[in-house]
Amino acid sequence: MTIKDIALCCGVSVSTVSRVLNNHPNVSEAAREKVLCAIREHHFVPNGSARDLVKLESDAVGLVLRGIANSFFAELIPTMDQLILDAGYTPILHQIRSDMDELDAAAKLARAKRLKGLILLGGSNDYTQEQIAALDVPFVLCTYTNSFGNLTPEQYSSVTIDDRRTGCAAAKLLLERGHRRIAILLDSIRDRSVSELRWMGFREALEEAGVPFDPALLAETVSYDMAGAYSRTKKLLADGEAFTALFAVSDAMAIAAIRALHEAGRSVPEDCSVVSVDGIALTRYTIPSLTTFVQPQKEIVCTAVQTLIDLIEGRGPNRQIVLNAVPRFGQSVRQL
Repeated sequence: MTIKDIALCCGVSVSTVSRVLNNHPNVSEAAREKVLCAIREHHFVPNGSARDLVKLESDAVGLVLRGIANSFFAELIPTMDQLILDAGYTPILHQIRSDMDELDAAAKLARAKRLKGLILLGGSNDYTQEQIAALDVPFVLCTYTNSFGNLTPEQYSSVTIDDRRTGCAAAKLLLERGHRRIAILLDSIRDRSVSELRWMGFREALEEAGVPFDPALLAETVSYDMAGAYSRTKKLLADGEAFTALFAVSDAMAIAAIRALHEAGRSVPEDCSVVSVDGIALTRYTIPSLTTFVQPQKEIVCTAVQTLIDLIEGRGPNRQIVLNAVPRFGQSVRQL
């Protein structure tokens, strides 16, 4: 007698039997009693290793995090873990470097752990149908979407802010305060991801205001890490180009840039205003506190987890959800 036999006998899924064996709360009392009766009747004793295997087959959800040092993702994971556990599934976190292929890593994890579904935290916005063919479980793109790819809405789910609109709003915030020489610090204007989208919004705002952009104020780091942002800001300053404000596409990059500005003798915001995107907790405690566009972390996490659970349990189709980032005003921006 195996766990699959118990499931067949009771007319329930293997995952339901697994939840009863592991005392998960997300099981109806009727189903729980039916399973327990069958276990007693057949004198079923689950083998420890077999039960682990069943758990991986039946209730494991993979979280693939691209960018090991990403502070924003680090704040999402604890809540995401708990929500997945509350739904009766087991979260498995897999972290990869920012230069690795998240789809390849996700496909390998899904096969190795027999996952029920996947949440991908961070990745490229240009997936093709051929690339996602390797993913044979439901998945949700979390904090990004397929802006540049050729997927149809029926083929994927995503939860994200509107990165282009947020980049535009950040530039307008600085323009409205009189800034015209605005530098931008980002990974790349052609990364097919968040940087490119926020860059597009940034340029859109400048064009609408009739403000020409000086290419000398474009600072590409080819990474999202703080070390890269710090060194690229130092180079921007060493080049001697005049600017009164800087838009960093992430909070971590902004924090590194403020350090570089401080070391160069430029005070924030007196000599240079700084604005960014994310809203990580640390930005409340920097000196000065950072003006940033806050991604709604709790809403992102809850929506991503619920969307995946609905897909796994057959309660709804794929969907693409766009949430709003709102400004949180610190002390890093001044009026000219």
